[in-house]
Amino acid sequence: MNKPLLHPLKFEPILKEKVWGGSKLAQLFGKLDKNKTGESWEISGVKGNVSVVSNGNLKGKSLLELLQEYDAQLLGNRVYNTFGYNFPLLFKFIDAKEDLSVQLHPDDQLAKEHHDSFGKTEMWYVLDAEEDARIILGFNSPMNKVKYLEKVLEKKITDILHSETVKTGDSFLIEPGTVHAIGAGVVLAEIQQTSDITYRIYDWDRPGINGELRELHLDLALEAINFEKLDAKIECSQKEDVPVKLCASLYFETNRLFLNKKIRRNLSSLDSFIVYMCVEGEAIIETNGFSEEMKKGETLLIPASIADIAINTAGATILEIYIP
Repeated sequence: MNKPLLHPLKFEPILKEKVWGGSKLAQLFGKLDKNKTGESWEISGVKGNVSVVSNGNLKGKSLLELLQEYDAQLLGNRVYNTFGYNFPLLFKFIDAKEDLSVQLHPDDQLAKEHHDSFGKTEMWYVLDAEEDARIILGFNSPMNKVKYLEKVLEKKITDILHSETVKTGDSFLIEPGTVHAIGAGVVLAEIQQTSDITYRIYDWDRPGINGELRELHLDLALEAINFEKLDAKIECSQKEDVPVKLCASLYFETNRLFLNKKIRRNLSSLDSFIVYMCVEGEAIIETNGFSEEMKKGETLLIPASIADIAINTAGATILEIYIP
């Protein structure tokens, strides 16, 4: 029996209740509402949280089933040869009604050693920010292990953290080892390696959803932390109707498309799947007689076997992500 042709794929969002979550994913993007919805996992291959297709002839198929049936046609030859049936990236929208925990993530080496997992490099793109909303990134003065441990033991770690205000359109690359936290009033898109490993170092002394304090990971964090001064904010041009490079890491590249007209994208040279996250406006993705609408807060995966698409819009901002 012939397999259905691959087409641009939408997936059912996987909603995550968080102690710091709110209702903006429902208000802004129409996600099904839960009490304290903190995250919408848009495309996930994480064990126990594997995405399921919601559109077209492949509706109802899981991402794992697609990987097993289509392998390199879905991922691209180079990506499939590297990752096999492990989908390499995780895509989320996040609503922080309250501050997230102060945390950091391990690199590939530590994650493999301690958790048999990928490390976690991630990127943020701010979709909505209340007045004076902030994020935490690194330290506010030169830091070393001794000074850091003093503040941790004194429970005064917030005294040494650097924070900055954010606005819609700001973007940041969060390398492993970077101390960080998303602040209250921020909604953002997150692109990351497929990993659910987080080392919390401070959680504002608040109980979790179950009423108990959440676990801290101070020893693991100390092994992974980067005390160097970091420049995580991404600066880029504001050109319209052409791809503008936001991020070029070892694990993913991200372009931003400010679009006011229909454009064509030839994707044949990438040898990778492509993911589009619509962060403003709406557009229709067209290819091989197939079309799929994307609205703000929606995500679409273009299989690697699709070499050419048209993005039809009168006004949209879209993140374009692929494996370099």
